Amino acid sequence: MSQPISTTAPNQNNLFTVVLPCFNEEENIVSLVAEIFASMENAQALVANYEVIVVDDCGTDQTATRLRDEYPSGETALRIIRHLNNCGQSAAVCSGVEAAQFPWIITLDGDGQNDPADIPRLISSLRELDTGDGCPMICGYRKNRKDAWIRKISSRVANGVRSRILGDATPDTGCGLKLFNREAFLRFPRFNHMHRFLPALARRDNGLVRSVEVNHRPRVHGVSKYGVHNRLWVGLVDLFGVMWLSKRQFRRHETEEL
Repeated sequence: MSQPISTTAPNQNNLFTVVLPCFNEEENIVSLVAEIFASMENAQALVANYEVIVVDDCGTDQTATRLRDEYPSGETALRIIRHLNNCGQSAAVCSGVEAAQFPWIITLDGDGQNDPADIPRLISSLRELDTGDGCPMICGYRKNRKDAWIRKISSRVANGVRSRILGDATPDTGCGLKLFNREAFLRFPRFNHMHRFLPALARRDNGLVRSVEVNHRPRVHGVSKYGVHNRLWVGLVDLFGVMWLSKRQFRRHETEEL
């Protein structure tokens, strides 16, 4: 069984919570969590302690049961949260971030197409940034995607339009592999599909955004939860809402009690 790494004196910059939103991924989830444990343990120079939170978005399969059978409660760094009703991927990410006990969040998709071996690369990129007053976000960039042509085209169109309108300096916001600050995320406005606009929301909050090329793997089990309708057209509608939010942002302020 994989155990969380610990040191005698961890600091806040090397404490991570990995959040894994899932919906009917029973065939992928056990091996994917094992890969995440291995990746975090191989990154001991960068990670003092960590946890993995799987958020089951009220799936109809045995995702949570298979995880609990493989990783009994309290024996590993794994925590499982289950939505009592289906809320969508953005809500699942929010639930995981809210439940996290560590200040830095790493997200991956539950379908196994994101490669956990890329996690140390994101952490290393975070270390290289001079964050200044803003909280950084490191985004995976799936340059060589292993998807059907229709998904590639719809994502390419949506990414191009979004980048031109929002100026979020991110070629691939749909990649589930991201690293960001928990407190910064909790300041973001909440809405459905917000997980596809995290770089724009980070820049709205004066955050630095960097993209890092990552591996992308073909789906081995299960089926995609997104098609042309909910990947392209809905994303374009959401785009104008995010643009409105960005233009209505007020300057962050500090107060003192007299």
